[in-house]
Amino acid sequence: MTVTAQNANHISVLLQEVIHALMSDENKAVQNPWFMDGTLGLAGHSKTLLQEFQKIGIKANLCGLDRDPDALARASENLKDFGGQCHLFESDYASFENVLPEIQNPLFNGVLLDLGVSSLQLDVAERGFSYHKEGPLNMRMDKGYLQKREAKPYSETAYSFVNKADFNTLKQVIAELGEEPQAGRIARSIVDKRQEKPIENTKELADIVYYAYPPKWRATARNHPATRTFQAIRMYVNDELGQLNKFLDRILDHVAPNGIIAIITFHSLEDRTVKQKFKEWATDCICPAHIPVCVCNHKKTAEVLTKKPILPSKEECMLNPRAGSAKLRIAKKLG
Repeated sequence: MTVTAQNANHISVLLQEVIHALMSDENKAVQNPWFMDGTLGLAGHSKTLLQEFQKIGIKANLCGLDRDPDALARASENLKDFGGQCHLFESDYASFENVLPEIQNPLFNGVLLDLGVSSLQLDVAERGFSYHKEGPLNMRMDKGYLQKREAKPYSETAYSFVNKADFNTLKQVIAELGEEPQAGRIARSIVDKRQEKPIENTKELADIVYYAYPPKWRATARNHPATRTFQAIRMYVNDELGQLNKFLDRILDHVAPNGIIAIITFHSLEDRTVKQKFKEWATDCICPAHIPVCVCNHKKTAEVLTKKPILPSKEECMLNPRAGSAKLRIAKKLG
């Protein structure tokens, strides 16, 4: 089976691999399967999935979530041919249980998360995600991006974090979420610069990070020196690891027997979190090794279908450089 993304301006990462996983033999035998796309974006994966099921005479249903109202509007337009099959909600994926009563609480035959930042967010300067484009320091994925400064009642913006967090917090976030070896130098430069005046936009922040790097590091860096710092701030502002952990703790209760869970990550901490949770699902006992007799009573609930993560091909990376760090892990709930 060969499938392609439907939106010429948006390339869905690992599209064929995701569709192949969700169109399992068990799911093809379900009359009206239900799928959840927790990070709907522009609906590239979901639209293709519905089309492929339609080709074999199956009317699949979709619960699509996105906390970005702009993405949700675009997804709705892209999915208009599927009418009543699609149920879209403005929600972060960790809060998925809040919307389930509106669709009669189905058990899902397939669940997808694509944890990358969408092209819609990266390519719009006003969103403040990119160090390549000058824009306000925001980085909120939800309605908070409409706020230039304090995003109340939403959590803080990148502007608030960069200009208010103390040195130790800045260093810790940049070091842990960005895995940035120059975190201390960068945090010190940010604190020093903001004493002169507030750091207003993405270009100012990118320049601060750039010049915080030692000259030799700048000369040999494969990517812009600000890459990891921007990633770290975005992940902190949107609580991305917290969202993922909350989702993984709850989702299996809402998956049908033999249902597929497919998760695409772009960050080593995200991938590690998914790997560890999948391993826990696939293990009978999760007691610490020093305990001689099992006391956790944990039972195996899923099978891991990917011993190693699936990576994009060289051809895909050439067509879509943003796919380069993508990793896909797949699990199946036990029947």
